Amino acid sequence: MLLLFPNLVFAQFNIDGQMLIRSEFRNGYNRPLAENQDPAGFIAHRARLQAGYTKDQFTFFMSIQDIRTWGSSSQANLSDDFLSVHEAYGEVALGEHWKMKLGRQELNYDNARFLGNLDWALQARSHDFALMRYEKEKAKLHFGGGFNQENQRLSGNLYTLPNQYRNAQLVRFENVLGKVDYSLLFWNEGRQWIQRDANGNILADGIRYRQTLGIPTLRSTLKNTTLSAYFYYQFGEDPVGRSVSAFNTSAQISQLLFNSEEGRKWRATAGFELISGNDVNGSATNRAYSLQYGTNHLFNGYMDWFYVANAWENSVGLKDFYLRSRYEFNPKFWVQTDFHQFSAYANHQPFNSSNLVPGKNLGSELDFTFGWILNESVSLQGGFHQFFFTETLESLQPSLIQNQQNWAYLMFVFRPTSKAKFIGVLQ
Repeated sequence: MLLLFPNLVFAQFNIDGQMLIRSEFRNGYNRPLAENQDPAGFIAHRARLQAGYTKDQFTFFMSIQDIRTWGSSSQANLSDDFLSVHEAYGEVALGEHWKMKLGRQELNYDNARFLGNLDWALQARSHDFALMRYEKEKAKLHFGGGFNQENQRLSGNLYTLPNQYRNAQLVRFENVLGKVDYSLLFWNEGRQWIQRDANGNILADGIRYRQTLGIPTLRSTLKNTTLSAYFYYQFGEDPVGRSVSAFNTSAQISQLLFNSEEGRKWRATAGFELISGNDVNGSATNRAYSLQYGTNHLFNGYMDWFYVANAWENSVGLKDFYLRSRYEFNPKFWVQTDFHQFSAYANHQPFNSSNLVPGKNLGSELDFTFGWILNESVSLQGGFHQFFFTETLESLQPSLIQNQQNWAYLMFVFRPTSKAKFIGVLQ
């Protein structure tokens, strides 16, 4: 390559990659399994090739990934649709503290609750975005936006891709005040709306804007105790034209119980999260908070019954009280147990109105996860997760569900140069 492209000699060139191989047993993952359904099992992978170079004040980066389920293409396969571009951007330095980043890129901030790269999902998430970054010591200001279209038209700007914003703007600031880490965020997005007649002809269209204002990070550590919280408030209009007034808030305390010289650690965490929702009686105002672009697998239990893949959107909301215990036998091996108690935030309506079930208690979930760093390039991660549902939650389902609802996985993580040896687990 150096002989063919001699200019690379004068630039810093690097090539990298990663591979995730995950086998799963799904007996109620992401949604309750009905009585007449059988469990599912499969193996899938993400193979990602990353390359970039830096010359003078310019950096180019591109990431190509193959996402597939084993057996989904024939052995004598000629072509398929599993290969895609995850990131492709250029970044240029504009002085000592300023940088401009243009192209397809991950937006991964704070604890990934509102803006995350969705690393747990094999396909992950990236945005077509223009981002300006000012960073000086601990102060960081990021702002930018995106403007999306389906193709290069000669006229019109109608945008019909589902679950996508037509345009969005971001402003985020982080800094440290004494012993407190904090960040502030403002997100504004416009969603396309279309009114059609009975034949599918467009009668009217436009853009409706929803704003999210938040304190994504508020954290302080005092000796072995860490206190943290976040708060988001949404307003504006939802895609169907209702006014929005919704919130998401959480607080937790984490205590390092011991930390030995041999590398053994034990940390315990207790906290809660409240996500507003709509009452069954309805309202002219939409009070259901939309989590939008976060890595939602990290929160509300790893079985993903709430707010993953559009589950529980525009619903009665959620109250999640949780306990977490993580024990590290050494720097390379750990086990973690999480317990969640779920209830509805707002009043609900059973799916079968003749079977009225009082109360808001939705059930609980027990998560067991382990991680083992085999060497600097390969890690092994796995888990078993069980949901204990209530009659209240079952009444919200369209059909009777099985008594046993659980999920298990085993995953190899190949990331030779990354510090992130595990994915999809909060410490």
